[in-house]
Amino acid sequence: MPAAEKPPPEKMMFQLNLRRRGISDQAVLRAMEAVPRDFFVQAQDRGDAFRDTALGIACGQTISQPFVVAYMTEQLQLKPDHRVLEIGTGSGYQAAILSKLCRQVLTIERFRTLADSARARLGQLRCDNVEVLLGDGFDIPAGAGQFDRIIVTAAMVEIPDGLSGRLEPGGILIAPVGPHNGTQVLIRVARTDAGLERKELVDVRFVPALPGIAREL
Repeated sequence: MPAAEKPPPEKMMFQLNLRRRGISDQAVLRAMEAVPRDFFVQAQDRGDAFRDTALGIACGQTISQPFVVAYMTEQLQLKPDHRVLEIGTGSGYQAAILSKLCRQVLTIERFRTLADSARARLGQLRCDNVEVLLGDGFDIPAGAGQFDRIIVTAAMVEIPDGLSGRLEPGGILIAPVGPHNGTQVLIRVARTDAGLERKELVDVRFVPALPGIAREL
């Protein structure tokens, strides 16, 4: 019987790098290990899928570096019964991670190409608790209801009241806030009995969150 093929060094270092950079939530680390990041990148980038770097995907968008995905997920403090809203599906990678940690994920994408391909990928991986919706992340459908957690994976100049208003009591929202062409700050908003508590976390760089459904298919 032939020897098993050795995983690439990047994949072997994947978990170690996350731990070295401070990710300590075991459930998040298990989810990061369980979801194959190389399945969510473009074919020509599969050799770099496990490096700690952002990579380009279709429609001029990106898949965030693994540390940022893990860090944002950890900051959400997810529980198995949580319902989560994601703004900016992209390739579907973040939604796949979330699906391992909560009850239900609604993820909204403004590019039809990305929404359709993410839906197909998530279906292949049996992420049956994820719904991918083609839509406007600044105009959440009224029937979508409230959420325990909200994660925004594109840069907003400010967090709209209509978005933070979708948080359940005790809910948490994570979003990169700042100018579209520059560095943003990752903001954590918690809904408490006293109102919304806002905390700045780390500097990040994301593609811009834009209103409306994209004309590009």
